[in-house]
Amino acid sequence: MCAATTPLHPTCPSPPALDRSILMARLLLTLDNIHLSFSAWPLLEGTTVSVAEGDRLCVVGRNGSGKSTLLKVAAGLVEPDKGTRFAHPDARISYLAQEADFTGFHTTADVMEAALGPMDDAQRAQRRLESLGLYGGEDPAQLSGGEARRLAIACALAGEPELLLLDEPTNHLDLPAIAWLEKEIAGLKSAVVMISHDRRFLETLSNSTVWLDRGKARRTEQGFGAFEAWRDDLLEQEEADRHKLDRKIAREQKWMHGGVTGRRKRNVRRVRELHDMRQQKADQRHLKGDAVLVASEAETAGKLVIEAKGISKTFDGRTVVAPLSLRVARGDRLGIVGPNGAGKTTMIKMLTGLLPPDTGTLKLGTNLEMVALDQRRDELNPEWTLAEALTGGRGDQVTINGVARHVVSYMRDFLFDADQARTPLKVLSGGERARVMLARALAKPANFLVLDEPTNDLDLETLDLLQEMLASFDGTLLLVSHDRDFIDRVVTSVIVSDGDGQWTEYAGGYTDMLAQKALEAPDKPLSRKETKAAEKVAAAVLAGHGATRRKMSFKEKHALESLPKEMEFLTSEMARLDKILADPKLYARDRATFDDATRKLTTARTRHAAAEDEWLTLEMLRSEVEG
Repeated sequence: MCAATTPLHPTCPSPPALDRSILMARLLLTLDNIHLSFSAWPLLEGTTVSVAEGDRLCVVGRNGSGKSTLLKVAAGLVEPDKGTRFAHPDARISYLAQEADFTGFHTTADVMEAALGPMDDAQRAQRRLESLGLYGGEDPAQLSGGEARRLAIACALAGEPELLLLDEPTNHLDLPAIAWLEKEIAGLKSAVVMISHDRRFLETLSNSTVWLDRGKARRTEQGFGAFEAWRDDLLEQEEADRHKLDRKIAREQKWMHGGVTGRRKRNVRRVRELHDMRQQKADQRHLKGDAVLVASEAETAGKLVIEAKGISKTFDGRTVVAPLSLRVARGDRLGIVGPNGAGKTTMIKMLTGLLPPDTGTLKLGTNLEMVALDQRRDELNPEWTLAEALTGGRGDQVTINGVARHVVSYMRDFLFDADQARTPLKVLSGGERARVMLARALAKPANFLVLDEPTNDLDLETLDLLQEMLASFDGTLLLVSHDRDFIDRVVTSVIVSDGDGQWTEYAGGYTDMLAQKALEAPDKPLSRKETKAAEKVAAAVLAGHGATRRKMSFKEKHALESLPKEMEFLTSEMARLDKILADPKLYARDRATFDDATRKLTTARTRHAAAEDEWLTLEMLRSEVEG
């Protein structure tokens, strides 16, 4: 079923005896030294996590790092290879899985009844179900993705659990449902462990963060808002420690090659220590690089992309789009925002010419090459291998911007390993399938991207890269998303459903829209969330006028002068490596050269992007200092 709402019993008799009294009083769940491998690949290696009353813990990490698996271990649904799980005997733990299964139930009321315990308040559970737009008589098999998600959430909350485990709770939810869920969780007494790609959701609800990285869990007693700075500090320290170990190994190797002299016992110890250091270096699991997202661009489209005049649409007497006039120019990034059922899909089909309007006229620009990304991923055959999905089953090459590349090289841009080329899509995680969809879409030449919920199941790092790619995309974008942070970062304007088929366009992103709505209706009281958003926008505007100017340091001036030369060198280096990898037979002929060139190209791209970001930041600072 969708949620495990009965008490989950411990898989070990008790936590360590020394802290038993403390843990029984305070801790609800402890995972100690958890090891778990799939095939021969270690997923969790000595992972330790504890959850106490009052914790609002978010678990973050790359796709494939084991976040969902860790939550299943916490719920008692997966048995680890090694390690112990202790759950407080009296604690009721509820688990929300990524995908709900309502097999065997005839109505949504039957599902809710099965989720309730003998002492639970059935009327309160029914009111919660109705708050989510369901009334008990619906057939679970006929529910939409959003409705099924709301039913699963109602099940997870049904018994007022002491500990709530949530795996991507905002997937398939519209903005009103996300706002309801945030408010509901904020009002619970339950401890919460959550996995989500929705930054705003995590920032609002979390008070501590666990970073799952290369099988280990590292924790900070701060919410998600402070996570990225904390993570970057850890990675910098890790890199410094790695360099220190390399220097120490080099020094000891020099001693070895210079002859073993002195006391024999001391020599034996130094040889053993050198062996241990080499083993430590060999055992290190390096951080996986970032995905490389580059859109295949078509020829430039005309200046006008879409011109709609008085278009409308009605289904069965219900107005989905009231007469609407809209103009989209080349380079515009338009977000479409509204609750499920408001007509967002209808709007997209009308604006792209796939669905004729009942009234009005629609004119599309010249030379448009459109590529659409469908959130349902229906076009993916689960029996395809990863290579077949990317090449269409034709050979082993992918053409990107007119250049043929071996499919393994292109896979690595999206963080897939070479040995996954023959992996069936049906065994990939949700995040990995999302990256496959992105890889397929970005391989097609386009000057007009239509993205329907592209953020579902993507990890936060890949979302950042997708945002950067869209920012540098020269074409036009239509975006449907319920991710408020992603909308704010990507779009130049939003068109918002006001109900009854009415749609209004606002400049800026989602937060800007809330602020503008507040100005339009000053007498209407704002919710706490809307007030906070409006204050955030106002503060950002005022910050630009009230900032105190400062002088640039010598280091900043030097970097501003030297970075363009570094970027020029990296550009030529990337061109050289691209030329090497352009040989479609290189992978089969010389695997070592192919791997070396691919690694160097990824490093060069990362360095170039970092140098470009630093230069832009310094250039903006220079402009501010000089007035």
